[in-house]
Amino acid sequence: MKVLYIATSFPEPEKGATIYTDLAEALNEAGHDITVAVSEQAKNKQHTEMKKERGFDVLRTVTGNYYDVGFIEKGITTLKIPLLMKKSIKKYLGKQKFDFILFESPPVTNANLVAWAKKYFNCPSYLMLKDIFPQNAVDLGIINEGGILHRYFKRKEKKLLQSADYIGCMSDANKKYVINTNEWIDSTKIEIFPNTKKLTNNINPEKFLMRKRFGIPEDTCVFLFGGNMGRPQNIDLLCEVIKGCKEEKDIYFLFIGRGTDRYKLEQTIEEFGINNAQVIENLPRNEYEQITKECDVGLIVLDPRFSIPNYPSRILSYMEYAKPVIAATDKVTDLKELIEEANFGSWVWSGDTQDFINEVKEMSKSEKLKMIGINGRNYLEDKFNVKRSVEILESHFKKVR
Repeated sequence: MKVLYIATSFPEPEKGATIYTDLAEALNEAGHDITVAVSEQAKNKQHTEMKKERGFDVLRTVTGNYYDVGFIEKGITTLKIPLLMKKSIKKYLGKQKFDFILFESPPVTNANLVAWAKKYFNCPSYLMLKDIFPQNAVDLGIINEGGILHRYFKRKEKKLLQSADYIGCMSDANKKYVINTNEWIDSTKIEIFPNTKKLTNNINPEKFLMRKRFGIPEDTCVFLFGGNMGRPQNIDLLCEVIKGCKEEKDIYFLFIGRGTDRYKLEQTIEEFGINNAQVIENLPRNEYEQITKECDVGLIVLDPRFSIPNYPSRILSYMEYAKPVIAATDKVTDLKELIEEANFGSWVWSGDTQDFINEVKEMSKSEKLKMIGINGRNYLEDKFNVKRSVEILESHFKKVR
């Protein structure tokens, strides 16, 4: 099957891997001919180009800057992406034939691009729904419900859902939300398409190399927060937690990543003289994997105001390396049910700071961390192996044939 994957994020091999690169590689390894078309930030590349990466063609279209920029610049780039990608897809891939289009959301502004590609290549499409926009922006107070921007993006969201022949949601709560808030939609085309990843078997640290490098005591319980640090991640809560645990000699917090609110953690650490917390910018893939092995507990944090059921993919990395988790989230996500079913950590409401602090202190003293972490690894192997995603897509490929 010849697949065109229209992506919004697809790092080059030397810059790491994501659930999206894992899926593309798994499709390629399963014998499918996949081509990736992805928007590339202007600060990373000067010219649009297509080349072989990971064993298949990747078309990188230079659009604008999307990550670690202000809301206005991000908005302008979002609007430019579909126009510039349509132009480059036509130029570089216009003479090819595709049997299937794979794409993701956000952004919802790619609706017209996907609708055009479906018509141009005369083939069906599959939407991997990874976030529900614009409702998430309304929940966080970024845009006003019923305002001009909200109405504009709601139209784009509807167009996006209409453009998909199949819609894959991350969880049961996701699926129910999409059906209940879009009464017009054909529910038979909506299914569960969980976040999945390639699995490594090398999960145990041989030495505490990264702890030594960053001055982290070997005898402390290290809580790791890795990934984006923006508004959805409720960084204010993490700031309160590290303040509440600053005197705990057996606890250490490590934050790795970027994002608009990362500075809040850095300021809090400096202002309050916190010695058991550290913020590190993005690490190369091998170094991040090593530090994950050396940490003890993974943290998941989401804003308590969310009315949409988020399902952060970063939890998979913690599960892969057999790390127990503490998830502090809103009350509508079914992440709580996942953690309870797999028995690999605990959940607290992110609106209760003290409850989160108490959970951190309690888990730091637990003698069952390794056993709890192994529960998560076993569940991941059974439910979230990338092979499952390939099988789901292949079931639709057969229908195309």
